[in-house]
Amino acid sequence: MTERNLKLEEWLDDLCVRFIINLPEDDLKDIPRICFQVEEAQWYYEDFIRPLDPSLPSMSLRNFCLRIFAHCPLLSPFSQGHHMRAFEDFLAYKTRVPVRGAIMLNENMDSVVLVKGWKKGASWSFPRGKIAKDEDDLTCAIREVYEETGFEIEAAGLVLENRDVKSIEVNMREQQMRLFVFRNVPMDTHFQPRTRKEISKIQWWRLSELPAFRKKGQQQPEAPNANPNKFYMVAPFLVPLRKWVIEQRKKDAKRVTSNQYLSAGMSHDELLTEEDQGAESAAQNSTYEKRPAPELDTLEGATAALSRLLKIQPSTQGLQAEASAHSSSTKNSGEALLALLHSKPLGGTQPSPANAPPRTPLEHVDVQPPMPKTPTSPSSAAPALLKHAAPTCISYKTTR
Repeated sequence: MTERNLKLEEWLDDLCVRFIINLPEDDLKDIPRICFQVEEAQWYYEDFIRPLDPSLPSMSLRNFCLRIFAHCPLLSPFSQGHHMRAFEDFLAYKTRVPVRGAIMLNENMDSVVLVKGWKKGASWSFPRGKIAKDEDDLTCAIREVYEETGFEIEAAGLVLENRDVKSIEVNMREQQMRLFVFRNVPMDTHFQPRTRKEISKIQWWRLSELPAFRKKGQQQPEAPNANPNKFYMVAPFLVPLRKWVIEQRKKDAKRVTSNQYLSAGMSHDELLTEEDQGAESAAQNSTYEKRPAPELDTLEGATAALSRLLKIQPSTQGLQAEASAHSSSTKNSGEALLALLHSKPLGGTQPSPANAPPRTPLEHVDVQPPMPKTPTSPSSAAPALLKHAAPTCISYKTTR
């Protein structure tokens, strides 16, 4: 293959054409943007060119940047001191570029996906990366997760239509890091990085094995290869993540309990709490209070209504005994009034036995009701009331 015989200078020419010369004019005036392109070129050199020809030297980003600045015609007018100053400014700027990523939890929310860098001694972290120019936060997080793990969050249906996703933001030094929380990632997912020499390991970790996630006073379980110094990029997110997990588990428990009641066929009242039931009872009582009292359903109520109609003050003497005798026949207001009209004075006709067959309201009507002997006697108040009501009874019987 002819590409294997290219020299370093020729490869640098190829890289300048690929990543720098064809940049827009505005980007060529911005030193940080040029340095970002130089970084991309360095990754391409290490990932694709050197595997073709292992005899080519491996260069750090600093050394590679100096070689490109000196080799590229567009950048050659800058002096070497200017190159170094531009590179230092780029490194400082790079640490301030916002980072976006994702915290991917399983269904039970007790395990999380972590990735480990490619370099020797790299630490564990959540999948994340720097946001690109004019890129949306959530879009950046989804892109970085795909590049570092190969898992497509949006294709898995974990992103809501309104794109409202829980996020945790932490500032580390001068860099803002925001990670979006996604639940229900299958634990049997096959993870495979889409970038070369960037991610060396992808692994599920139990949250209880990570530092700063456990509750205060709780003993940390021993986990293999769980060096706390290797999780310094993870620890700042674990405290707010733990609070969110607890809230979600409470919501899940409440939802499961409600579904169990509904599946058991329990009524609406059985699902209400005591406070809710009290509120509904108060609302019903306020509705009942607005309704008119059913005063005609009883003998006493019918008597009071008739007394108000005739504008007299009835006496309760003698009516209490009659009330018990006629309670079974006063089912409606008409029967109550008719029974009241047939009330006898004290010492008159005795009430029928309790086991006697029921009589119709018309059978209780007498054409000539007994007249009181002494109108002023207290015991004759009820018959006096009947005296006024007698014409009504006769008229009722006649119309029947």
